[in-house]
Amino acid sequence: MAKVAFLGLGVMGYPMAGHLAAKGHDVTVYNRTAAKAEKWVAEHGGAMALSPRLAAEGADFVMSCVGNDDDLRSVCLGDEGAFAGMKPGAIFVDHTTVSAKVTRELHEAAAARGMAFVDAPISGGQAGAENGVLSIMCGGEEAAFARALPVMEAYGKTIRRLGESGAGQLTKMVNQICIAGVVQGLAEGLHFAERAGLDIREVVSVISQGAAGSWQMSNRYETMADDRFDFGFAVDWMRKDLGICLATADETGAPLPLTALVDQFYKDVQNMGGGRWDTSSLIRRLRALAGPASQG
Repeated sequence: MAKVAFLGLGVMGYPMAGHLAAKGHDVTVYNRTAAKAEKWVAEHGGAMALSPRLAAEGADFVMSCVGNDDDLRSVCLGDEGAFAGMKPGAIFVDHTTVSAKVTRELHEAAAARGMAFVDAPISGGQAGAENGVLSIMCGGEEAAFARALPVMEAYGKTIRRLGESGAGQLTKMVNQICIAGVVQGLAEGLHFAERAGLDIREVVSVISQGAAGSWQMSNRYETMADDRFDFGFAVDWMRKDLGICLATADETGAPLPLTALVDQFYKDVQNMGGGRWDTSSLIRRLRALAGPASQG
Protein backbone atom coordinates (compact mmCIF):
# COMPACT_ATOMS: atom_id res chain seq x y z
CA MET A 1 0.00 0.00 0.00
CA ALA A 2 1.16 3.53 -0.78
CA LYS A 3 1.28 6.81 1.07
CA VAL A 4 -1.07 9.03 -0.96
CA ALA A 5 -2.13 12.67 -0.82
CA PHE A 6 -5.42 13.67 -2.44
CA LEU A 7 -6.03 17.34 -3.26
CA GLY A 8 -9.61 18.44 -3.96
CA LEU A 9 -12.67 16.83 -2.42
CA GLY A 10 -15.44 17.86 -4.80
CA VAL A 11 -18.20 15.59 -6.09
CA MET A 12 -15.58 13.48 -7.88
CA GLY A 13 -12.57 13.74 -5.59
CA TYR A 14 -14.41 12.97 -2.37
CA PRO A 15 -15.47 9.42 -3.34
CA MET A 16 -12.23 8.80 -5.26
CA ALA A 17 -10.18 9.50 -2.15
CA GLY A 18 -12.59 7.28 -0.23
CA HIS A 19 -11.84 4.36 -2.54
CA LEU A 20 -8.11 4.83 -1.91
CA ALA A 21 -8.67 4.63 1.84
CA ALA A 22 -10.92 1.58 1.43
CA LYS A 23 -8.12 -0.19 -0.45
CA GLY A 24 -5.81 0.34 2.49
CA HIS A 25 -3.69 3.23 1.24
CA ASP A 26 -2.42 5.76 3.78
CA VAL A 27 -4.37 8.83 2.62
CA THR A 28 -3.93 12.47 3.58
CA VAL A 29 -6.46 14.87 2.08
CA TYR A 30 -6.46 18.59 1.38
CA ASN A 31 -9.42 20.72 0.41
CA ARG A 32 -9.67 24.47 0.06
CA THR A 33 -12.66 24.37 2.42
CA ALA A 34 -11.24 22.59 5.46
CA ALA A 35 -14.67 21.48 6.73
CA LYS A 36 -14.99 19.14 3.75
CA ALA A 37 -11.64 17.55 4.59
CA GLU A 38 -12.67 17.17 8.24
CA LYS A 39 -15.88 15.44 7.15
CA TRP A 40 -13.93 13.09 4.87
CA VAL A 41 -11.52 12.10 7.66
CA ALA A 42 -14.46 11.46 10.01
CA GLU A 43 -15.92 9.07 7.44
CA HIS A 44 -12.80 7.39 6.06
CA GLY A 45 -9.97 7.84 8.54
CA GLY A 46 -6.57 8.98 7.34
CA ALA A 47 -5.49 12.55 7.91
CA MET A 48 -6.05 16.05 6.62
CA ALA A 49 -3.57 18.82 5.90
CA LEU A 50 -4.02 22.58 5.78
CA SER A 51 -1.99 23.10 2.60
CA PRO A 52 -1.08 21.09 -0.50
CA ARG A 53 2.58 21.17 0.57
CA LEU A 54 1.83 19.62 3.96
CA ALA A 55 -0.43 17.00 2.36
CA ALA A 56 2.28 16.03 -0.12
CA GLU A 57 5.15 15.67 2.36
CA GLY A 58 6.41 12.10 2.30
CA ALA A 59 3.77 10.93 -0.17
CA ASP A 60 4.60 8.40 -2.87
CA PHE A 61 1.69 9.69 -4.99
CA VAL A 62 -0.16 13.00 -4.99
CA MET A 63 -3.52 12.96 -6.77
CA SER A 64 -5.49 16.10 -7.61
CA CYS A 65 -9.03 16.77 -8.78
CA VAL A 66 -9.64 20.51 -8.72
CA GLY A 67 -11.39 23.05 -10.94
CA ASN A 68 -9.36 24.56 -13.77
CA ASP A 69 -5.88 25.55 -14.97
CA ASP A 70 -5.45 28.25 -12.32
CA ASP A 71 -6.66 25.97 -9.53
CA LEU A 72 -4.21 23.28 -10.61
CA ARG A 73 -1.29 25.71 -10.72
CA SER A 74 -2.20 26.98 -7.25
CA VAL A 75 -2.14 23.51 -5.66
CA CYS A 76 1.12 22.57 -7.43
CA LEU A 77 3.30 25.67 -7.37
CA GLY A 78 4.47 28.22 -4.82
CA ASP A 79 5.74 27.89 -1.27
CA GLU A 80 2.58 26.08 -0.13
CA GLY A 81 2.08 24.06 -3.33
CA ALA A 82 2.40 20.31 -3.48
CA PHE A 83 5.63 20.39 -5.50
CA ALA A 84 7.35 22.12 -2.56
CA GLY A 85 6.52 19.19 -0.30
CA MET A 86 7.02 16.23 -2.64
CA LYS A 87 10.08 14.04 -2.40
CA PRO A 88 12.24 13.15 -5.42
CA GLY A 89 10.80 10.15 -7.25
CA ALA A 90 7.23 10.89 -6.17
CA ILE A 91 4.48 11.00 -8.81
CA PHE A 92 1.82 13.69 -9.22
CA VAL A 93 -1.34 12.38 -10.89
CA ASP A 94 -3.78 15.07 -12.03
CA HIS A 95 -7.40 14.04 -12.58
CA THR A 96 -8.63 17.57 -13.35
CA THR A 97 -9.81 18.42 -16.86
CA VAL A 98 -7.43 21.22 -17.86
CA SER A 99 -5.53 22.39 -20.93
CA ALA A 100 -2.70 20.36 -22.38
CA LYS A 101 -0.64 23.56 -22.10
CA VAL A 102 -0.76 23.71 -18.29
CA THR A 103 -0.22 19.97 -18.12
CA ARG A 104 3.02 20.21 -20.08
CA GLU A 105 4.11 23.23 -18.06
CA LEU A 106 3.66 21.35 -14.78
CA HIS A 107 5.19 18.19 -16.23
CA GLU A 108 8.39 20.15 -16.92
CA ALA A 109 8.32 21.79 -13.49
CA ALA A 110 7.95 18.40 -11.80
CA ALA A 111 10.74 16.86 -13.88
CA ALA A 112 13.08 19.70 -12.88
CA ARG A 113 12.52 18.66 -9.25
CA GLY A 114 13.13 14.97 -9.92
CA MET A 115 9.44 14.05 -9.84
CA ALA A 116 6.98 12.70 -12.41
CA PHE A 117 3.67 14.17 -13.55
CA VAL A 118 0.86 12.13 -15.14
CA ASP A 119 -2.15 13.86 -16.66
CA ALA A 120 -5.11 11.59 -16.01
CA PRO A 121 -8.49 13.25 -16.67
CA ILE A 122 -11.53 11.17 -15.85
CA SER A 123 -14.90 10.33 -17.37
CA GLY A 124 -17.90 8.56 -15.91
CA GLY A 125 -19.54 11.25 -13.85
CA GLN A 126 -20.37 11.32 -10.17
CA ALA A 127 -21.84 7.82 -10.31
CA GLY A 128 -18.62 6.49 -11.86
CA ALA A 129 -16.57 8.06 -9.07
CA GLU A 130 -18.87 6.75 -6.35
CA ASN A 131 -18.88 3.23 -7.82
CA GLY A 132 -15.15 3.19 -8.59
CA VAL A 133 -15.59 2.55 -12.31
CA LEU A 134 -14.18 5.69 -13.92
CA SER A 135 -12.51 5.81 -17.32
CA ILE A 136 -9.08 7.43 -16.98
CA MET A 137 -7.14 8.83 -19.95
CA CYS A 138 -3.44 9.27 -19.22
CA GLY A 139 -0.40 11.02 -20.59
CA GLY A 140 3.18 11.03 -19.37
CA GLU A 141 6.20 8.76 -19.11
CA GLU A 142 5.40 5.07 -19.40
CA ALA A 143 7.31 4.21 -16.22
CA ALA A 144 5.42 6.78 -14.16
CA PHE A 145 2.09 5.56 -15.54
CA ALA A 146 2.99 1.95 -14.72
CA ARG A 147 3.76 2.88 -11.11
CA ALA A 148 0.57 4.92 -10.72
CA LEU A 149 -1.71 2.38 -12.37
CA PRO A 150 -2.29 0.12 -9.33
CA VAL A 151 -3.22 3.17 -7.25
CA MET A 152 -5.66 4.51 -9.85
CA GLU A 153 -7.28 1.08 -10.06
CA ALA A 154 -8.91 1.87 -6.70
CA TYR A 155 -11.44 4.04 -8.56
CA GLY A 156 -10.85 3.36 -12.26
CA LYS A 157 -12.18 0.59 -14.47
CA THR A 158 -10.71 1.53 -17.85
CA ILE A 159 -7.27 3.14 -17.52
CA ARG A 160 -5.09 3.75 -20.56
CA ARG A 161 -1.89 5.63 -21.36
CA LEU A 162 -2.40 7.45 -24.66
CA GLY A 163 1.05 8.97 -25.08
CA GLU A 164 3.40 11.59 -23.67
CA SER A 165 2.49 14.52 -21.45
CA GLY A 166 -0.78 16.15 -22.54
CA ALA A 167 -2.12 13.10 -24.37
CA GLY A 168 -4.58 12.34 -21.59
CA GLN A 169 -6.00 15.87 -21.68
CA LEU A 170 -6.27 15.83 -25.47
CA THR A 171 -8.16 12.53 -25.27
CA LYS A 172 -10.53 14.02 -22.69
CA MET A 173 -11.21 16.84 -25.15
CA VAL A 174 -12.20 14.25 -27.76
CA ASN A 175 -14.52 12.75 -25.14
CA GLN A 176 -16.23 16.08 -24.43
CA ILE A 177 -16.54 16.96 -28.12
CA CYS A 178 -18.32 13.66 -28.78
CA ILE A 179 -20.61 14.03 -25.76
CA ALA A 180 -21.70 17.55 -26.75
CA GLY A 181 -23.03 16.43 -30.12
CA VAL A 182 -24.68 13.30 -28.74
CA VAL A 183 -26.53 15.16 -25.96
CA GLN A 184 -27.83 17.81 -28.37
CA GLY A 185 -29.01 15.12 -30.78
CA LEU A 186 -30.72 13.23 -27.96
CA ALA A 187 -32.38 16.42 -26.71
CA GLU A 188 -33.71 17.20 -30.18
CA GLY A 189 -34.95 13.64 -30.73
CA LEU A 190 -36.78 13.42 -27.40
CA HIS A 191 -38.26 16.88 -27.82
CA PHE A 192 -39.44 15.98 -31.31
CA ALA A 193 -41.13 12.89 -29.84
CA GLU A 194 -42.90 15.06 -27.27
CA ARG A 195 -44.15 17.49 -29.89
CA ALA A 196 -45.37 14.60 -32.03
CA GLY A 197 -47.38 13.18 -29.13
CA LEU A 198 -45.33 10.02 -28.74
CA ASP A 199 -44.58 8.20 -25.50
CA ILE A 200 -40.88 8.84 -24.93
CA ARG A 201 -40.34 5.70 -22.89
CA GLU A 202 -41.91 3.52 -25.57
CA VAL A 203 -39.91 5.24 -28.28
CA VAL A 204 -36.62 4.79 -26.44
CA SER A 205 -37.37 1.14 -25.66
CA VAL A 206 -37.27 0.56 -29.41
CA ILE A 207 -34.63 2.92 -30.77
CA SER A 208 -32.13 2.32 -27.96
CA GLN A 209 -31.67 -1.21 -29.26
CA GLY A 210 -30.46 0.04 -32.63
CA ALA A 211 -27.94 2.48 -34.03
CA ALA A 212 -29.43 5.42 -32.08
CA GLY A 213 -28.53 3.85 -28.74
CA SER A 214 -25.90 5.54 -26.55
CA TRP A 215 -24.79 5.87 -22.92
CA GLN A 216 -26.53 9.23 -22.79
CA MET A 217 -29.79 7.73 -24.03
CA SER A 218 -29.68 4.83 -21.60
CA ASN A 219 -28.74 6.91 -18.56
CA ARG A 220 -30.45 10.26 -19.19
CA TYR A 221 -33.61 9.82 -21.26
CA GLU A 222 -35.93 9.23 -18.29
CA THR A 223 -34.75 12.26 -16.33
CA MET A 224 -34.89 14.34 -19.50
CA ALA A 225 -38.48 13.19 -20.07
CA ASP A 226 -39.30 14.12 -16.47
CA ASP A 227 -37.54 17.51 -16.77
CA ARG A 228 -35.16 16.70 -13.90
CA PHE A 229 -31.60 18.00 -14.05
CA ASP A 230 -30.44 18.35 -10.43
CA PHE A 231 -27.63 15.78 -10.66
CA GLY A 232 -24.64 14.72 -12.75
CA PHE A 233 -22.15 16.80 -14.69
CA ALA A 234 -23.00 20.49 -14.49
CA VAL A 235 -23.41 22.83 -17.46
CA ASP A 236 -20.84 25.23 -15.95
CA TRP A 237 -18.24 22.45 -15.98
CA MET A 238 -19.13 21.43 -19.51
CA ARG A 239 -18.70 24.98 -20.77
CA LYS A 240 -15.29 25.13 -19.09
CA ASP A 241 -14.31 21.90 -20.84
CA LEU A 242 -15.68 22.98 -24.22
CA GLY A 243 -13.80 26.25 -23.91
CA ILE A 244 -10.59 24.24 -23.58
CA CYS A 245 -11.58 22.16 -26.62
CA LEU A 246 -12.32 25.21 -28.76
CA ALA A 247 -9.12 27.01 -27.74
CA THR A 248 -7.06 23.93 -28.54
CA ALA A 249 -8.88 23.52 -31.86
CA ASP A 250 -7.83 27.05 -32.80
CA GLU A 251 -4.22 26.13 -32.04
CA THR A 252 -4.29 22.87 -33.99
CA GLY A 253 -6.44 24.04 -36.90
CA ALA A 254 -9.17 21.45 -36.29
CA PRO A 255 -12.61 22.94 -37.06
CA LEU A 256 -15.28 22.18 -34.44
CA PRO A 257 -18.47 23.76 -35.84
CA LEU A 258 -20.93 21.53 -33.97
CA THR A 259 -19.04 21.86 -30.68
CA ALA A 260 -19.01 25.64 -31.00
CA LEU A 261 -22.75 25.65 -31.64
CA VAL A 262 -23.57 23.39 -28.68
CA ASP A 263 -21.32 25.53 -26.48
CA GLN A 264 -23.56 28.49 -27.31
CA PHE A 265 -26.64 26.41 -26.50
CA TYR A 266 -25.12 25.70 -23.09
CA LYS A 267 -24.57 29.44 -22.70
CA ASP A 268 -28.32 29.86 -23.26
CA VAL A 269 -28.95 27.29 -20.50
CA GLN A 270 -26.69 29.26 -18.17
CA ASN A 271 -28.68 32.40 -18.97
CA MET A 272 -31.82 30.46 -17.98
CA GLY A 273 -30.25 29.96 -14.54
CA GLY A 274 -29.12 26.42 -15.34
CA GLY A 275 -25.40 26.60 -14.73
CA ARG A 276 -25.61 23.84 -12.14
CA TRP A 277 -28.10 21.71 -14.07
CA ASP A 278 -26.95 18.44 -15.61
CA THR A 279 -25.70 18.69 -19.21
CA SER A 280 -28.81 16.88 -20.45
CA SER A 281 -30.72 20.09 -19.70
CA LEU A 282 -30.27 21.08 -23.36
CA ILE A 283 -33.80 19.71 -23.78
CA ARG A 284 -35.13 22.35 -21.38
CA ARG A 285 -33.76 25.02 -23.73
CA LEU A 286 -35.72 23.46 -26.60
CA ARG A 287 -38.88 23.33 -24.49
CA ALA A 288 -38.46 27.00 -23.66
CA LEU A 289 -38.06 27.88 -27.33
CA ALA A 290 -41.11 25.83 -28.38
CA GLY A 291 -43.44 26.94 -25.62
CA PRO A 292 -45.88 25.09 -23.33
CA ALA A 293 -47.26 22.82 -26.08
CA SER A 294 -43.95 20.88 -26.00
CA GLN A 295 -44.81 19.56 -22.55
CA GLY A 296 -47.21 17.08 -24.06
